[in-house]
Amino acid sequence: MTNTRTSPPGVLINYQPVGSGQGIENFLSDITDFGGTDEYIGDEELDEYGHEVFHIPTVLGAVVATYNLPGVDDLQFSPDTLVGIFMGTITTWNDSAIAADNPDAILPETPITVVHRSDGSGTTSIFTNYLSSVSEEWNTQVGAGKTVEWPVGIGSEKNPGVASAVKQTEGAIGYVELIYALANDLPAPSIKNAAGNYVEPSLETVSEAAAGFLSDMPADLRMNIVNPPEGENAYPIAGFTWMLVRAEMTDETKAQALTDFLYWALTEGSSTAEELGYAPLPDPVREQAVEKLTMVTVNGTPVFEMPEATAEPTEMMGTEEMTGTEEMTGTEEMMGTEEMTGTEEMTGTEEMTGTEEMTGE
Repeated sequence: MTNTRTSPPGVLINYQPVGSGQGIENFLSDITDFGGTDEYIGDEELDEYGHEVFHIPTVLGAVVATYNLPGVDDLQFSPDTLVGIFMGTITTWNDSAIAADNPDAILPETPITVVHRSDGSGTTSIFTNYLSSVSEEWNTQVGAGKTVEWPVGIGSEKNPGVASAVKQTEGAIGYVELIYALANDLPAPSIKNAAGNYVEPSLETVSEAAAGFLSDMPADLRMNIVNPPEGENAYPIAGFTWMLVRAEMTDETKAQALTDFLYWALTEGSSTAEELGYAPLPDPVREQAVEKLTMVTVNGTPVFEMPEATAEPTEMMGTEEMTGTEEMTGTEEMMGTEEMTGTEEMTGTEEMTGTEEMTGE
């Protein structure tokens, strides 16, 4: 997305994909000027940081349980089956649970190799939050977060690493942002949702998942949207990608450039999201996100003024990295570093750095 946006004069947007875990760490260490993540920062970390941070949602993305099983296409999984596979209690592809989900499939005895992330990841957070929401056993024994102690499997870094490991290993299964499965010609199976329907991941089914949570959206816009209780066609493993912005910034030029860029991304720039495999924000969420931009200050003074004429946003789907360091959940890295060139230097030419995971590593 950053490649399609003309930067303000003297500003260069520089993208650094590092994943949500590293992206959040860099942001909270004040190494970067902004960040991106598929997992929101928790209350304890925010309290320890001591500065107000805005979570600005930009897109919605799907996480898929992709697999490599030659000759077997279009598998679908129930929640219990997914939990069993990643818990290590389902170990071969012809297991009765997988067969029950796929009565017409001819399943081989091939052993299952689980592939998971080895680095801190927003994609992992979305996937493990889903598993925790559908299984008390998973919730109590493994839990959810950017990193967990996996019961079984091999680790690989970022979305591309997991996708590559799955593609190279017959019998493998792993979780990645939708765009990474598609880019590697790997399947994106349907998942049984709370309504009892097997639903494929798509822009529309991810948007329907988000719609089921709109009435409960908190003012700070931090919310998981996995396993929605409503929605006949809601895909159950989905999440927001947020940009992290300090409520009080110290550099007016950077603050203006950052809020201008994010406003563009939420309005005109959203037209590129669908091409990247991400779903549009529901209008109420987009409006709340834009409102957050008007609250960013320097020395207590707001820096962003709403344009008089607002471009109608086009549907935005995405997991992608913007600037700084980030994993855009691919739904993947969206983070980037924004470099401001001018007379003032911040690491060379004044560099506005950011870390984030947007859909995926």
